Amino acid sequence: MSLYARYAGLLDQALDTLVADGSLPDGLDRENVAVEPPRDAAHGDLATNAAMVLAKPAATDPRALAGLIAPLIETMPGVASVEVAGPGFINIRLDEAVWRQELAAMLASGAAYGRATVGQGERVNVEYVSANPTGPMHMGHCRGAVVGDALANVLVAAGFAVTREYYVNDAGSQVDTLARSVHLRYREALGEQIGDIPDGYYPGDYLVPIGRSLASEYGNEYAAAPESEWLALFKRKTVAAMLDLIRADLALLGIHHDVFASEMELQEAGLVTKAMETLAAKGLVYRGVLEAPKGETHDDWEPVELTLFRSSQYGDDQDRPMQKSDGSWTYFGADAAYHLQKASKADHLVNIWGADHAGTVKRIKVAVTALTDGRVDLDVKLVQMVRLFRAGEPIKMSKRSGNFVTLADVVREVGKDVVRFMMLTRRADAPLDFDFAKVVEASKDNPVFYVQYAHARIASLQRKAAEMAGLPDAADLTLLDAEELGLVKLAAQYPRQVEAAALAHEPHRIAFYLNDLASAFHSLWNRGNDDPARRFLLEGEPELTRARLELARGIALVIRIGLALMGVAAAQEMR
Repeated sequence: MSLYARYAGLLDQALDTLVADGSLPDGLDRENVAVEPPRDAAHGDLATNAAMVLAKPAATDPRALAGLIAPLIETMPGVASVEVAGPGFINIRLDEAVWRQELAAMLASGAAYGRATVGQGERVNVEYVSANPTGPMHMGHCRGAVVGDALANVLVAAGFAVTREYYVNDAGSQVDTLARSVHLRYREALGEQIGDIPDGYYPGDYLVPIGRSLASEYGNEYAAAPESEWLALFKRKTVAAMLDLIRADLALLGIHHDVFASEMELQEAGLVTKAMETLAAKGLVYRGVLEAPKGETHDDWEPVELTLFRSSQYGDDQDRPMQKSDGSWTYFGADAAYHLQKASKADHLVNIWGADHAGTVKRIKVAVTALTDGRVDLDVKLVQMVRLFRAGEPIKMSKRSGNFVTLADVVREVGKDVVRFMMLTRRADAPLDFDFAKVVEASKDNPVFYVQYAHARIASLQRKAAEMAGLPDAADLTLLDAEELGLVKLAAQYPRQVEAAALAHEPHRIAFYLNDLASAFHSLWNRGNDDPARRFLLEGEPELTRARLELARGIALVIRIGLALMGVAAAQEMR
């Protein structure tokens, strides 16, 4: 349990005391009562909004209620002073001994520090990447891949049971086009001159090995055969080969999914029909005609009778077609069935989607609500595009034209850790610029370097300390002063950062926090450049040196385990 959670528990007990003596009504909702660091560190170590949150439902004045809560907080272990501020905020200052104990607990916990139980083992399905299996991974897929994988790590650390899933869109027309493109490469491998790749086909050379493999396996059996004889086979073989390529590309980023769910298999198993029947049993499906949409005609709209889902009953803009007039399923129909399949094994669903899917978020969320009667919730995180730059010039990509920067090429050039860290340096819903020169720059303006440099500096300290004679085995942490304990206070925020990132589904919070922690460490380190007495390693002062080494070790630990959640290895030295 984190320090903040411990004091939140003590505060809850204090509020129970006020309820017991009649000073506070029973049954008040305390969900929004928080214990957290104050916005200004000068105000203390902890702050609570308890009086502000509870005063109105208790029909009392916030400051008056704060005046009842504050004396109870003063009796809590480790509390040095309590102050009621402003309209009713309560600021708390802790004894320095509390922070020394927290550093010791941090080091004793090791890699388990910050692990939480807030998830209580609830099942979360995180679906991410889910790129069409029409080619290798490129940088257009990279950000969603990293965001999803880092979020899965954070959720596990917060106590959730996580399934990492990839939805294979292998039932659409783009897969037919891919198979036809491979058929050309198959004929080419047999010695046929195929000329220029037709417009609309996939021209990438990554299809050449698949064509050769099919030529080796089937000879000229399908070279002149009608499409009806080879299309299904070539689709299956090509998708399998593409998924092998995709898995290998994702592995370069350290990403491994638990489940690859096939859209084609879902439809063949009748699960789309099952989803529609589930909705129909609830009176949520009917035959009707959509009004023509304003502006451009929507792909799913036909001026004929369709099978419609009453999504407007759940706040959607209009009812949505699940089945076309020819009996085929709409994209929405198949997606609804897929989400029902996921929901059967989960308590929460999280989708990491590209921003171009924003228009479909509302309808799929209401479908999940309807299909599960609200038992399962769906959160969709939209990921904005990554803009690539080289030599100051933007790099444009197009998979269909074969002009794109592959994920594998980028990882080989700048490294997995750089790529993963950079993808988390902005909120997922904000555009991100990836400059090949800047991401490897040794500068404090480069967050990758800045955080890694802090850990490398501490690793260097430990190596030098190993060569020093006379250092005691145990550290006297009472030798750490207020400035040094300020660093412990920041490090102690790590567990609550993990919980907050998990509950908000925002893994970038870990990157932001580590940057702040690294900055504070570098500031303390640089004080030693101006004042030798502030250095971590001091000749002739073995006790103080050992205490400061323990402080540095604690900071390195938090940086290392925070980076691990991001899927990044901590640097032992900078090269």
